[in-house]
Amino acid sequence: MKTTLYLQNLKCGTCETTLINRLSALKSNSNISIKFQYATITFEHENKADVEEVKQILSNIGYSPFDKKNDLGEKTKSYVSCKIGRIKK
Repeated sequence: MKTTLYLQNLKCGTCETTLINRLSALKSNSNISIKFQYATITFEHENKADVEEVKQILSNIGYSPFDKKNDLGEKTKSYVSCKIGRIKK
């Protein structure tokens, strides 16, 4: 199955790298693709539970899908995730 999610707080190439690194660790997902200009992530997965797991991971690091609330806490988490990604380069 293939799913595309629209993400909040996707700001730069480092955000993209952070997301790919986090989601690549999941064995049930493959062919992860991010289109920064459209704020989308597309991935292949085995079942619907995999999509929910991806959404949870994205929310935990501040890149919630558009159907979730984007408050100051979410924005702060994405900023921190992005900065940590820059440090790890």
